[in-house]
Order: sequence, then structure tokens, then C-alpha cells
Amino acid sequence: MGEQNIFMENEVKANRYAAKCLVMCSLVCAAAWGLTLLRIFTMPVVIMNTAMPVIILCFLMPSLLCRLTEGNRKWMKYAVLFCSIMGVFILSSAMPKHGVLVWTLPLMLSCHYYSKNLTRLTLVVSQILFSASIYIGMYYGEWDQILLDAAYYSGPRVVTKQNLYDATVFFVLTRAAALWGLSTICTTMAARTRGLLEQQAKDSEERQRIETELDVANRIQADMLPCIFPAFPERQEFDIHASMSPAREVGGDFYDFFMVDERHLAIVIADVSGKGVPAALFMVIGKTLIKDHTRPGTSLEDVFSEVNDILCDSNQEGMFITAFEGVLDLVSGEFSFVNAGHEIPFIARGGESFEPYKVRPGFVLAGMEDMKYQCGSIMLAPGDKIFQYTDGVTEATNGEKELYGMVRLGDVLKKNTGKRPEELLAVVREDINAFVGSAPQFDDITMLCVEYRKRMTDQ
Repeated sequence: MGEQNIFMENEVKANRYAAKCLVMCSLVCAAAWGLTLLRIFTMPVVIMNTAMPVIILCFLMPSLLCRLTEGNRKWMKYAVLFCSIMGVFILSSAMPKHGVLVWTLPLMLSCHYYSKNLTRLTLVVSQILFSASIYIGMYYGEWDQILLDAAYYSGPRVVTKQNLYDATVFFVLTRAAALWGLSTICTTMAARTRGLLEQQAKDSEERQRIETELDVANRIQADMLPCIFPAFPERQEFDIHASMSPAREVGGDFYDFFMVDERHLAIVIADVSGKGVPAALFMVIGKTLIKDHTRPGTSLEDVFSEVNDILCDSNQEGMFITAFEGVLDLVSGEFSFVNAGHEIPFIARGGESFEPYKVRPGFVLAGMEDMKYQCGSIMLAPGDKIFQYTDGVTEATNGEKELYGMVRLGDVLKKNTGKRPEELLAVVREDINAFVGSAPQFDDITMLCVEYRKRMTDQ
């Protein structure tokens, strides 16, 4: 259907374009007619007065038909070419010396329909009428004195057998050959252009199919990430919010948060190397493995070691993941964390402003087997907040190729420390958008903020 639509749309455009071209030809004919009447051109006035009105009418007819039908009827292309051929036929009969030149008009117009068969049909009809116009022109049109070597007489015209022979051999056959040669270029161009258009239609359908599948993948990926907020409305001990904006239809960043048990909240934020579908598939694997291996009583360093070994076993593409995972004990306030080559978090403690918290970077996941990761911890008090992100935030680039950077991120966090996690993420994203402006987004932008609001009663 896509290919048919393209050719139907092209036919309408070709009809209108050909009609405009024929209008221009009618103006040229009217000008030649006027110059003849003014005796500037030396063509016979009687012939011009007889032929030109009919020629101009033929050339104007397609424009009238396009106005009446909007150029979208299937028969319109045949009507356009028929009018052009008939106008040229009368013109060629009246002035045989211009035969080859004017007969190129219907051939050229037929090329715009990108149909090799239509161009061939136009050629056959043109060739028959071209030959006929030469003989008609010998009796009623303007003599071609050069090619026929015939004198122009003011009295009755006499056509001899020798004239007919000379016209056939030196005029009809030679110019017919030239017309056939020209048609080869026209038919080749029509066939080649149609082939390109057919390929374009197929590519367009394929792109549409891929875009549809990517749109589905985008929705699936979005559904895999926690996206209902507030996430745990029944829990008063913490407030959490996260967002992810992929640079393409699907992204390689991901975040996650879940209850390990009744008193432990786990947060994860990660960035897969690369972009697009491969990164998204690897993201699904990494997210699933980290969540499945985060269990009560299992240290985070063991979690990342196990996940790393599994990812290395099935990593033929050489991809890797930078990841940060933390587990907050809602009773004691202890925040345990492990970092696999990811960005350092910002922490706001005791009502003070956000400050970057340097942690051991560790090695990326899926980079090398048998890696050992070290777990760290920090004690949080009610009111403390943790802000974590991917490098798409700090490496957001504006039109001048400047990076958003850690300093600017730290400044906007400090100015908005008192805001709730959801409000804070919205302010940071707004500041990134203002900095980037109209420049394209090159990397996924993912952020997560958790606020430890009050201690959980140990039961």
C-alpha cells in the first residue's frame, strides 16, 4: 500500500506539473503567433492563424482538466499526454522543420510519471504522428527548404515523387532515428527513477515498521522501570522519586528501587555502554540480575560479584555496565552501597546543602570475570537525602559544545536542597533543558533521589 500511495501521489504531482509546462508552451506559441502577425517572424500568416488557436487550446486543456478534477483521476495522465501530442502534431504539421524539437515535449513529460511502458507508448504514438505530420506539412504546412531542397512559391505547391522520397529518406527516417535515440534516454530515466522510488517506498515501510517496534520497546522499557509515584504511599519512613529520559527510542540507563525486606530499601541506578536496542536488551538483563541477587543477608559486594560473573559469561558484544546500588536500613539509618565505575552521589545531611560524596569507584560490571567489589556505608539521619544520576546529566551538551558538568549540578542541588525528591528532580531537569537549549540529546538522562524521613520502629 505504501508503494502504491507514493506512485499515486506522484501521478497527481506529475499531472499538475505537466499542465503548467503546457501552459508555458501555449504562451510561447501565442508569442510566436503574435510576432508572425507583426511580420517579425517570416512564417506564413495563414498557416499560423489556422494552426495556433488549435495548438494553444490543446496545451491549455490539461490545466483546465486539473482544475476540474484536482489532477487525481487515473485517466488524467493519458489526457495530459494526449493533449500534448495533439498540440505538437498540429505544430509539427504546420512547421515540419521544427519536428524533432517539439516532439521531445510529450516524451519529456511522460518521464515524470516514472513509467517505462507509458514512455514507450508515448514514443510509439509520437513516432506515428510525427511521420504523418511531415507528409501533411509538405502539402499544407511550411516547407523545409534546407532538408527538402525545395523552393518556396507563392502559388500552388507541387509535391513530386522525388520530394516524397527525399522527405522520407532525409527527413522522416533521420529525425525518427534521433527521436528513438532520445526516447532511450527518457525510458531509461523513467525506469531508473521508478526503481529508486520503489526502493524508497520499501525503505519507508521498513522504517515505519522499525519505528513501530521501537515505540513498543520504549513502552515496554518504561513499564519495566518503577514509574508510579508516590512509590510506597503506605511507608512514611522515606520518600523516593526517579526519572529516565532516553536519548533514543530506547535507552541503556536504568534505575530501580524495591524493598529487600520490611526494613531495607534498595536503590539502583546504572548506565549500559552504548545506546539503542543492544544497550536496552543488556539493560534488561543487568536490572533483572541485580534485583534477583539482592536478598536479605547478602552483602552488596557479593551481589555485584555474582552479577558481574554472570554478565561476563553472556557478553559476546563486549558491553559493560556502570552501576551504583545502595541499601538503606530504615531502622538504624545505615546506608550500605557498592559502586561499579559509576558517578559519585550527592548527599545532603542534617539540613545542610547537597555535597558530592566521594566513594570508591570500583570496576564496571561485565568488564572482567572474578572481580571483587568493596562495600561502603554511611549513617543517615532523618531529613538526609541522596541524589544519584548517570553521566547523561553532567555530560549534557549545549550548542557551544559545553558540558553541563558537576559544578553546575552541585549549584542547582544546593539551591534546592529543601525540595522534595520529585520537586528536586523537576528543577534539575529544567535547569538541564535551559542549559542545553535546542541542542540534541546525545545520552540518556537518569536521576534518582531518596529522602530518609524518619526511622522505622524496630518490632
